[in-house]
Amino acid sequence: MPTSDLYADGPDDTRWQVPATAAARFSWEYDDGRDRLLALYQKGKDKQWDGQKRIDWDLEVDPYDPLGTPDEAMSLYGTRHWARLSEKDKGELRRHYASWQFSQFLHGEQGAMICAARIVESAPDLDAKFYSATQAMDEARHAEIYGRFLHEKIGLLYPINDSLQSLLGDTLRDSRWDMPYLGMQVLIEGLALAAFGMIRDTTDKPLPKQILAYVMQDEARHVAFGRMALRDYYRQLTDAELREREEFVIEGCHLMRDRLRGVEVLENFGIPKAEAESCSEQSQFLALFRRLLFSRIVPCVRDIGLWGRRLQQAYVDMGVLELGDCDLDLLMNQDEEIAERLDAQRFAAEEGERVAEVRETIEEGRDPAG
Repeated sequence: MPTSDLYADGPDDTRWQVPATAAARFSWEYDDGRDRLLALYQKGKDKQWDGQKRIDWDLEVDPYDPLGTPDEAMSLYGTRHWARLSEKDKGELRRHYASWQFSQFLHGEQGAMICAARIVESAPDLDAKFYSATQAMDEARHAEIYGRFLHEKIGLLYPINDSLQSLLGDTLRDSRWDMPYLGMQVLIEGLALAAFGMIRDTTDKPLPKQILAYVMQDEARHVAFGRMALRDYYRQLTDAELREREEFVIEGCHLMRDRLRGVEVLENFGIPKAEAESCSEQSQFLALFRRLLFSRIVPCVRDIGLWGRRLQQAYVDMGVLELGDCDLDLLMNQDEEIAERLDAQRFAAEEGERVAEVRETIEEGRDPAG
């Protein structure tokens, strides 16, 4: 079934064109590069995997409770609208929310793939081009996986959120070569990582847990890449140039905090937009979720050298300044370990099943007279 038939509220056009203004940069220096970045490039090559084989797509998913979402996590919970919902309605609401979340993940991964390709084109250094080429492949795999999950397991998609599309468009239209790093690697990917992690760590459903754990293993490298490249480059910029980038970060953070709330879902259930926004704003769970979304962004912004007074004040106003002290390296190492541990558990169980099958076959074939 074509994707256009699965959209809850289809986009006006299935294609979106963003004018490209950045210059393509070539480098004729082939034997020079930063050791850390080249090591990351090697790791990017070593860690490639096949989404068709590594993920167990035979696992069943209940489309009306694909993530095991508790009632308290629904933005309508405790409102007059919740009291009117039947159990069937609540299942449909869970389906729509999961579809909305994973649809934004899907659209964001396509954006990340295009941004990685733009970095290959516009980055001045060959070591950055090398790594970005591996990331473009990673993002293609992620888009493939999220698309398959939505098509085969949920059967419903949502268009890209207006604010996510706006930030992605601003990132791609900017002619400065570092902006795809800043907009995608730091802001959009950082926010997505926090969302992935919260779902990964709370869901009891094995298939989405697998998907998110393996995607996050890749994303840990991507954020490390952005930190290395931008930290080196921003040390060379003037105060005025740094302030321009800080303004971009502030605007992007406000867009993500204020608009990525799933209001579109509630509108599809007949709730007027203003009331849907109010329900989302008053949800305690959503307030916690929105705050945690910045757990990956704030320490990364600080690490790359964007930490002026105006930016810090913006984070104070959002109530997230203290997240700048989070240990980003620890979080990334944990992402790597969770994926490896999940692999070990899965494949040990599968190996045990194969050994048992072999033993059973041997026993069945044993000669009773022997």
